[in-house]
Amino acid sequence: MTERRWAWAEIDLGAIAHNVEVLKGFTKPGTLFMAVVKADGYGHGAVKVARAALAAGADRLGVATVSEAVELREAGIGCPIQLLSEPPETTVAEIVEHDLVPTVTTRSFAAALGRYAAARGAIARYHLKIDTGMNRIGVRAEDAAQFASVLADFPGLELEGTFTHFATADVPGDWDVTRQLQRFREAVEGMRTERVAPGIVHAANSPATILLPEAHFDMVRCGIALYGLHPAKSTYAIADLAPAMSVKARVTLVKRIGMGEGVSYGLTWQAARQTDIATLPLGYADGVHRVLSSKMQVLAAGTRLNQVGRVCMDQLMVELPRGMAIERGDEVVIVGAQGGQRIVLDELADTSGTINYELACSFGMRLERVYL
Repeated sequence: MTERRWAWAEIDLGAIAHNVEVLKGFTKPGTLFMAVVKADGYGHGAVKVARAALAAGADRLGVATVSEAVELREAGIGCPIQLLSEPPETTVAEIVEHDLVPTVTTRSFAAALGRYAAARGAIARYHLKIDTGMNRIGVRAEDAAQFASVLADFPGLELEGTFTHFATADVPGDWDVTRQLQRFREAVEGMRTERVAPGIVHAANSPATILLPEAHFDMVRCGIALYGLHPAKSTYAIADLAPAMSVKARVTLVKRIGMGEGVSYGLTWQAARQTDIATLPLGYADGVHRVLSSKMQVLAAGTRLNQVGRVCMDQLMVELPRGMAIERGDEVVIVGAQGGQRIVLDELADTSGTINYELACSFGMRLERVYL
């Protein structure tokens, strides 16, 4: 590691491989596995994660944008890469050129894609997205069969798969999941009635992969669980996932302040006694949300320490217990394990009122990554 800065994220690629194996263990033999590496691999690094997941048994990759897919192709990754939402029509040339598998939800995009592919003697594979109740994107379930039948006559297109996405799969026994699953089954059966083969049928995201085996169909799509982060509290006891990301920093300064002196912007925290304050070189621009100010803890010398004062854009401060010998350059853990203690992303997410997904992506925006 070239220490340009004393703050970094460590990514354990062995944990990625472990999680693929664990998640595949919930599926029947022959079930395809999509590793979702959108948002730069949820902040973990898309290319590195993709290679680790494929080596561990993933069959294809899922991304959100054409740019994300092209990055993987340019890195030499040749497996099927699926765009999980429909891109703009202006991207059809890149889709065909890089052999990407887009999602289709509108006739206008399908027509543009088919025309471009047919003019070049190519066939563009696509997946049809069916909206079964999340009301985000997709063809309405009751319209799916007719829509698919119309697209079957478009030149240059091949329906490779059909899928939906659950809104509440992280809630065991939820009625809305049952309703979405039933709508999806009916839509797929309607396609078959119209003599349109649905291809690879898939619906299960991370929570459904773990909690809802009846939703596995031909393929599962795992995102958050791939990174060792649980999609729901109910999965902790079921899936032995290994967190892949740790966030660490080195102390840049230790300063003693007097009783009553404040720390950081607004001086919202004052010392109750003479105390030592350690400064770390990362802040909300690195994913440590400002709302965590004076509410979070870090690990130093295997001990939990309280963060104090407002988290700054590039720095945060920690109160040192009396007698603790911490010096400039000592390693501190913001997320991860040290000395038998562990701080997980869920802890920070709960405190800041968000989800582990958001924090993982935030930590990946500016911190240098070190791969293990």
